[in-house]
Amino acid sequence: MHHICLAFFNLVLISNCFASPPNFVLLFADDLGFGDLASYGHPSSLTPNLDRLAAEGLRFTDFYCTSPVCSPSRASLLTGRYQTRSGIYPGVLYPGSVGGLPLNETTIAEVLKPLGYATAAMGKWHLGVGPNGMYLPTHQGFDHYLGVPYSHDMGPCRNLTCFPPDVKCFGYCDVGAVTVPLMHNEVITQQPVDFLNLEKAYSDFATDFITMSAKKKQPFFLYHPSHHTHYPQYAGPGAAGRSLRGPFGDALLEFDTTVGNLLATLEQTGVINNTLVFFTADNGPELMRMSRGGNSGPLKCGKGTTYEGGMREPAIAFWPGIIRPGVTHELASTLDVLPTIARLAGAKLPQVQLDGMDMTDILMNHGKSTREAMMFYPTDPSEKYSLFALRLGKYKAHFYTRGATHSGTTPDKDCQVFSFLKAHDPPLIFNLEADPSENYPLILEGRPDLQALLDRILKVKAQFEASMVFGESQIGKGSDPELEPCCNPQCSPKPSCCQC
Repeated sequence: MHHICLAFFNLVLISNCFASPPNFVLLFADDLGFGDLASYGHPSSLTPNLDRLAAEGLRFTDFYCTSPVCSPSRASLLTGRYQTRSGIYPGVLYPGSVGGLPLNETTIAEVLKPLGYATAAMGKWHLGVGPNGMYLPTHQGFDHYLGVPYSHDMGPCRNLTCFPPDVKCFGYCDVGAVTVPLMHNEVITQQPVDFLNLEKAYSDFATDFITMSAKKKQPFFLYHPSHHTHYPQYAGPGAAGRSLRGPFGDALLEFDTTVGNLLATLEQTGVINNTLVFFTADNGPELMRMSRGGNSGPLKCGKGTTYEGGMREPAIAFWPGIIRPGVTHELASTLDVLPTIARLAGAKLPQVQLDGMDMTDILMNHGKSTREAMMFYPTDPSEKYSLFALRLGKYKAHFYTRGATHSGTTPDKDCQVFSFLKAHDPPLIFNLEADPSENYPLILEGRPDLQALLDRILKVKAQFEASMVFGESQIGKGSDPELEPCCNPQCSPKPSCCQC
């Protein structure tokens, strides 16, 4: 039956090949570099479960997020649209942000709900809380939510325990804000969150959700945007001190253990052969943290930049019996997840301008990508500067380059914050197949073929920019300290009294 489905996939939807619609598990790591996993070449990472996904699934080498920082990247993943359309720019959302992912944007969960899917999210939301929790996952298509609604460094952490028995978190994190809360749906259950037991809570939540859905024979979508491996790293007793990479490696191992628990639950409930598991990450490594900040492998720079290390991510698709093991060099993006899931589920696409492409031929047949180009916006996109870079096929053109605080401390001066905005006319062009590290810009002089390539790049850029309508900036709406989540909203003095 599986072979029939594969052979005629372009003629019939996969939902017709199975007795029940497929399930989806979407795993989204945080600040993880292209070179951080063992399956992507890191010599000391301990990631046996992610390695299993890579060995038994399809591993991408040319997969991109849409932003080198958190919130915009998450918006694009869930909506299939560049963050500039939904207004999740510049930078990221904060605990007291007035704005959030607009409710008229359609998420993957909302695409699947009309088909009867159970939906759940667990982990780092980071798309807004807002007045009365209006931007939380339960208002964006998810039936259930457990997690920290923003980055876990967005609150004081100096006196919090990040590793057993009582190793305090490294650094201060954000002082002057409420301590980081754990929320179940829209209710705060812990403040501050207990980092040592957080991952177990997520594993238990996922087990219960998958088990309940399987018993009801209800298709499900589970979205797990992990806090790992964002600063400050943390890990409970099952992972602390067990890797060779120190705190970063322990945090990565704990995330990997959660992935293993998810796979075990899928197997125990008998639904693993009817479930697509897709793994990737939100942006590149925070190199300013040095050994605590991840690794971009052979790629240039990291978080905060539009170089390859800032936006090219590991990605793996796993579906036993359906996706053949292998490696693909096809161009793909987080934008492509929504239309792909919609196709596999037989769901209707949102009636808006989508930037994502259907990846089913890549997944099912190791076929060609329908994505011609990838656009690179900086952390603070604007209509004035528009795209910083554009990839067309194997070539990437940089119209502007700039370093970032997040990628400081590296020997490469181009990555550092003191590498100020620089315009390039003509753009710097790199052949990413021959030079993935972006070290050697191509010389256009005397090369009519490269001049023709540049003409094509400029044409694609102009067409894309003509289609782009910037949404109202949600971050630009500012912050209100009264909106910061507090388990005891009437207490005083804030924010220190917000504990329970």
